[in-house]
Formats: sequence, structure tokens, C-alpha cells
Amino acid sequence: MCTAVVPAAIASNPPKAKPNIIFILTDDMGYGDVGCYGGKFVPTPNIDRMAAEGLMFTQYYSASPISSPSRAGLLTGIHPAQWNITSYLQTREGNRNADMADYLNPAAPTLPHALQNAGYKTGHFGKWHLGGGRDVIDAPHITNYGYDEYVSTYESPDPEPLITSTNWIWSDKDSIKRWDRTAYFVDKTLDFLRRNSDKPCFINLWPDDMHTPWVGNIEEQKVFPEGESSEHNFRTVLIEYDRQIGRLLDGLKALGIDKNTIVIFTSDNGPAPSFRGSRAGNYRGCKASLYEGGMRMPFIVWGLNGRVPKGKIDNSTVISALDMYTSLCGIADVKVQTGYKSDGEDLSGALLGKPALRSKPIFFEYRRNDSKAFPKPADKDESPNLAIRNGVWKLLINADETAPALYNLYDDPRETTNLIEQFPDKASELKDKVLKWRAGFPKL
Repeated sequence: MCTAVVPAAIASNPPKAKPNIIFILTDDMGYGDVGCYGGKFVPTPNIDRMAAEGLMFTQYYSASPISSPSRAGLLTGIHPAQWNITSYLQTREGNRNADMADYLNPAAPTLPHALQNAGYKTGHFGKWHLGGGRDVIDAPHITNYGYDEYVSTYESPDPEPLITSTNWIWSDKDSIKRWDRTAYFVDKTLDFLRRNSDKPCFINLWPDDMHTPWVGNIEEQKVFPEGESSEHNFRTVLIEYDRQIGRLLDGLKALGIDKNTIVIFTSDNGPAPSFRGSRAGNYRGCKASLYEGGMRMPFIVWGLNGRVPKGKIDNSTVISALDMYTSLCGIADVKVQTGYKSDGEDLSGALLGKPALRSKPIFFEYRRNDSKAFPKPADKDESPNLAIRNGVWKLLINADETAPALYNLYDDPRETTNLIEQFPDKASELKDKVLKWRAGFPKL
């Protein structure tokens, strides 16, 4: 276990005008994995503590139901299809088969670039998965996207040798074992904040241990040798992951910067496996699905003493990963890049406790073709490949206009009753919007 000593409080430095921002993007964590969202697998007291001390949203959507496009949309505030990323980035052959680029265009506007230009120190600690790894050896370095420092896993242009002795998710030869990896990323985060205490900091903390293979500590493996996708191993990993979230919060307080730091906790996409839907909060679908279980994620905002309300639940604001670029720039009082046009909107007020009515629909795409480069959901409930959420309504449909399904998410959040015949005009309106949106993207 990593045992780095938490640094002493930085008492000599006055609070900075601009807040530190830490964005925790969990890998493959479902809505139902967290106690405060109804999770019953194991207690998650530290993540629950974030909600009790902060603000919890129940209608947050990732940009995609799978890793790479979800991350691209989050960083750029632009639909990931604009960057030709619609599935997880993989081998060159796999990317071609999926009609995808090999990496995120380094010319893409990114949130860390905007913050870096405004004087922030920027760090990325954790999974990258926006290009590099496998046989993609020419991906741009992470610093090209606006980061001063980084430590990343094997799915990146510059994997950290201590955690990637082989070109795979983990190896027993890694110096830092898989069960200690989140602790390592938390240590790196706290050290970065300590070393840059004279400037505001933006940090991606993107751990990957909630993604299979789940590997608990060596003692657990000897007692419960059930395999790396077993429910017991999942519980073991979740317990440790929650503990490390607690270490982070305690470390911020020990540094004396918790009152001027905003921490956001969420996930990149739904769970896999879903354990009969329970990990998705019993929403329909899971990872690789445009049903709610693949994209509706836990989302908690913590910190900024007095600005983020404590113990509040926002059940009304519909918020997207695409909103994060403009919203976090708004909280930091940072201007977006010249000419930048977000596909999201500025919901900074909602992140600070003022529920907002969304003005833009949210669009989704998963799968460009039937290639095996697009994994199918583990629960075998495959969705159409396009979706739109607008107000209480959600329409799913294939790009060839087959398999349309209309749901009222206010009355039917589990997507059980297709209302396509009862509300044909609403279905036609949303169909026209999503097909027009889909037609506007570049081809590879």
C-alpha cells in the first residue's frame, strides 16, 4: 500500500482568488455502485461523505457510454464524434474498422488548455485513453493537451513504468501493484498541489481500478481466488477505492486548501459487468448502451467553503459532461478560448447549488457500424446507436431510422414503456433533430 505522508498544512499561503479544481473520473463505475445513490454492494462512507458535505446530482450524463469518447467529450465540451472518436481507442486496425482516428486531435480546444492559459498549473494522474498504447506509437504527448505534468497507464503515449511493466492493464511484475494504483494517483495529486501551492491547480484524477480486471490485495486473492470479474473481487476493489477518496479529502484538509478547492466525482460510463443491472442502479442498460444505465452517472460536487451547499440533492437539473468546459471556466472566472463553441452550456450556477433548466438537448452516439471494434453491452440489452434527451423526453433510434423508441423519463426513468405510438409528433420532432445532428459530423 502507498504510505506517502500527507504534507503539513500550507498555512503561510493566503487563499487564492481562483479555486483549485480536481475532477475525479472513475472508470466504469455504475450509478448503483455508490451508497448515497442506493448502492448496496458495500458501504462507501467516503464517497457518501462527499455528498453529505456537498451537492449531489441525479441527472448527470456522460458524453458516451464507453471510455475514449466519454473522455474526449468531457475535456473538449464538444461531441466526441467531431473528433472521429465513437468507441474505445485501440489498435490501428481496430480504429480503422470502427471508422475512428487513432487519437484525439491535439488541436482540439481543451479545458486544461483554457485553465493553463489563465495561470493554472495542470496535472493528469490516471488513465488517459485518448490515444497511445497498443500499436499506436505516434500519439501526441499528454502535455500537448494542456497539462504541465502527468502520470498515466498503459493506454497512453507515455505510460508510467512503475505501473506498466507490460503493455497491458496490469502485471504482477509492476512495481506498484494494481491494488495500490489509486493510492499512487492520490499521492501524486496531493504532491502536485503541495509543490504548486502558489498557483491555482487543475487536476484530472482518473483512476482505473474499478474497470476489470478487479484485483484486490494479495491476501484477498489467496483467500478468495474467484477470478478478476467476480463479485467478491469487485467489492474488495470498491472498498479500497472508497478509502482512497477519503485519503484525498483528508489530504486536502491537511494541506489547508479544502476551502478553496472544488472536487467533482463521477464516472466515464456505465458498469461492466452490471451484475443483473444492480450496478446500474437498476436503470436499463450498462456500459456500451445508450439506455440510462450506460450514461446516467453519479455526480457529486464537494468543497469551496460556503459556495457549494452541503447535503443538497439536485433532482431537477439535467447536466452533461459536455457542460464541464464552460461551467468550470465559469466557476474559475476564466475566459474560454477565442472562437470556441461548446456543444454543452454553462451550468456553473447549478454546480454551485442553483438548479437550472437546460436550454439545449443532449445528443448521443455509440457505434458507427457493426464492427467488432464496437463492444456490445454485457447485459445483452443492445440499444439503437443514436439518442437524444430533451426535457423529460428521450428518443433512441438507429441512424437508418430503424428501432425507434420514445420514453418519458419523468414517468418512466427505467425505460420500460415505448410511447412511440402514443406521441408520434414528439417522436417525429426528436427523430428529425437527432438525425440532422448525426448527419453533420465529419467522416474519417
